[in-house]
Amino acid sequence: MSERSSVTELADSLRREVERYPEGRKLPSSRALMERHQVSPGTVSRAIAVLSAEGLVVSRPGAGVFRSAAFTTGPATGSATGSATGSRRAPSGTARPGDLSWQEIALSSETGPRDLLAAPVFATLRVPPPDVIDLNSGYPHSSLLPERLLAAALARAGRRPGAWERPPTDGLTELRGWFARDIGGHDGPIATGDVLLTSGGQSGLTVAMRSLAAPGAPVLVESPTYPGILAVVRAAGLRPVPVPVDADGVRTDLLAEAFEATRARVFVCQPLFQNPTGAVLSPERRAEVLRIARAAGAFVVEDDFARLLVHADAPALPRPLAADDRDGVVVHLRSLTKAASPNLRVGALTARGPALARLRATQVVDSFFVPRPLQEATLELVADPGWARHLRTLGTELRNRRTAAVAALHRELPGVLGSYRPGGYHLWLRLPEGVDDGVLAAAAMRAGVQVTPGRPYHPAEPPAANLRLSYAAAENSAQVVEGIHRLRAVLDEVATG
Repeated sequence: MSERSSVTELADSLRREVERYPEGRKLPSSRALMERHQVSPGTVSRAIAVLSAEGLVVSRPGAGVFRSAAFTTGPATGSATGSATGSRRAPSGTARPGDLSWQEIALSSETGPRDLLAAPVFATLRVPPPDVIDLNSGYPHSSLLPERLLAAALARAGRRPGAWERPPTDGLTELRGWFARDIGGHDGPIATGDVLLTSGGQSGLTVAMRSLAAPGAPVLVESPTYPGILAVVRAAGLRPVPVPVDADGVRTDLLAEAFEATRARVFVCQPLFQNPTGAVLSPERRAEVLRIARAAGAFVVEDDFARLLVHADAPALPRPLAADDRDGVVVHLRSLTKAASPNLRVGALTARGPALARLRATQVVDSFFVPRPLQEATLELVADPGWARHLRTLGTELRNRRTAAVAALHRELPGVLGSYRPGGYHLWLRLPEGVDDGVLAAAAMRAGVQVTPGRPYHPAEPPAANLRLSYAAAENSAQVVEGIHRLRAVLDEVATG
């Protein structure tokens, strides 16, 4: 059973029990609840927090948890009544619903409904039910995350002098310096002053798109590419123009043609372990991308999202494009969320010249700054010797899962897997002729495995039907293999149906 369902079940059980208690009565101890319900200390703590947020209980450090004196349950409807101070009322359910139809007019625009733009992003963030194997999410399973390191880093950060004061708008100097060295090297072209901290990678993409291109302008993107990039581009009022990708990364011959045809001033790419294909930009094309963009007077937004997800058996990684750029062509984006935690939303944009000023202005208008406690915790995390050990362990676990996934695909679904590189968290599958990726993904969910249809990864009509399969979010390698086995059975049904 998952932690989420355990917390929900325990909270439901305690809620029924507590509502029968008199005001001020003490709940059983955490140890007693753990033994009675056979759950972990964390489950008990989270369930108590749920009840506390609902006003049912109050926690008194050193004394225990007690039934709230300000909360009583009505006899008939279950509505909450209580004292004049601190009372809480539940909705009676008898009020006439308001007329919300006016919002259709107020929210209408030429760009279309925003929920359609965000739908592919919601799909990548969807948490499946406990009995469904997750081969969809781009975030590693919780067992692969450095939870103890994070907890210790947060605790130390909270005790730092000034940890709760307002940070500089660009970010803490020490953390910006760490990102500058990590991206460009100790003697590279990136200085501390070239770094702007953002609230994670998606926020950094949004800042870059809104800063570097005028509304209505074309933006060149890889095809296929991460749906979050397409959503950000479209939400900014920009027009994504696809440039095909092959096993060596973006087709530079077509990139040059696209710049000439569109006069675009921005190209967004993922040169390392590209999402969804996993391609790594070849050395020859690296130099060509920079040359072509410089000749077009355009920026290259380098989304380096997977650099910390290199597998244990991978060859030496190529340097970021930004590390070889002396002319301010590359705007580099780096985030720690994939390797650390989805909740450690700290990223960095690097740029030089007027572009950095433009990024800074957009960032401060949008969100002022990244919360200082998160920045302080990030500094503590990357300075901890355990961080390097965690990255090595993560690389080994990702290699093991990839190896299991590739073997299972060759055995169960021969012919669907093309080339892949030892890095990232995903594989790009080519489906047999006539199979609809959306239909297959829906059928797979009903069979207990969640995968990602390929259609949303294309800015225009896709040349073929694909699936993206993530092996990072599953609980272990055996679960990855079982998910592929279920997928094979579903594909057989869909293909013959």
